[in-house]
Amino acid sequence: MTDLKSSFAVSFLKASACLPLAVSRALGAFVGRCNYWLDTKMAKITHENLRLAFPDMSEAERNQLAKRSLQETGKAMLETGAVWLKDYAWVRQRILGIEGLELLEEMVNSPRGTVLLAPHIGNWEVLGLYLTEVAEVTSLYQPPDIEALEPIIRGGREKVGAKLVPTNRKGVMALLKVLKAGGFTAILPDQVPERSGGNYAPFFGINALTMTLVHNLVQRTDSQVLAGYAKRVKGGYKIVFKEVEPGIGGEDETSSLTALNRAVESCVEDIPDQYQWEYKRYKRQPKGVAKFYRFKK
Repeated sequence: MTDLKSSFAVSFLKASACLPLAVSRALGAFVGRCNYWLDTKMAKITHENLRLAFPDMSEAERNQLAKRSLQETGKAMLETGAVWLKDYAWVRQRILGIEGLELLEEMVNSPRGTVLLAPHIGNWEVLGLYLTEVAEVTSLYQPPDIEALEPIIRGGREKVGAKLVPTNRKGVMALLKVLKAGGFTAILPDQVPERSGGNYAPFFGINALTMTLVHNLVQRTDSQVLAGYAKRVKGGYKIVFKEVEPGIGGEDETSSLTALNRAVESCVEDIPDQYQWEYKRYKRQPKGVAKFYRFKK
């Protein structure tokens, strides 16, 4: 069964990479609509996250946002094979605009290190590839559960020069060394960490276990922080870089994590339908707090 799953995953990526972008996106939107109407587990998670994050939004509005979000996630699933497997020239031709580039260049050209926060918005794989045009990028990398996808994903991310380090103590030490030398790293800040690597801070008003990695890196290296994402637009992508609120990496950990989550929220508010609401962001709650996502598959 494992071999069959691996074979299917690899074949799916390779087949989707052969499709024109417009076709892969149309198919992805169809997959998203199917998830919505069939009320799959992905749809249930999306509805629950939107209920928690936007309590003042009407149910009808949340349902429409859920439908759009599932379609955008479907597009990401179908288009990422091409991002990984095609030459970077193919990706670069589809980057149709860049906003806030001066913010990034100013930080990269300073003697201090730079941490870019790259939430799960739009297509973060496109953003990761583009960053290598501006800086030497070192990022954490965890191999996928499906071993057969490892060379595809690693090859896709490293094909234009990014350096990947493991998500362990050795990898974190490598990031510290890079940042102390004035280098650059990009981090996905909205993943749920292990309890030992996180603490609680509000995310859209709900306590969420939030990684302390960024706080610790900035504390120890006096690095600068910026946020960015690759927005899906007609025919390609628009790269956006944004300033973040002060306080990330400050002495008070709770305030630092709150500022980190606020930076993610600011990006989400720009394009809420392209955020990965299908992820169980609130799955690890403090002891004694009722668990969310209490539904059957």
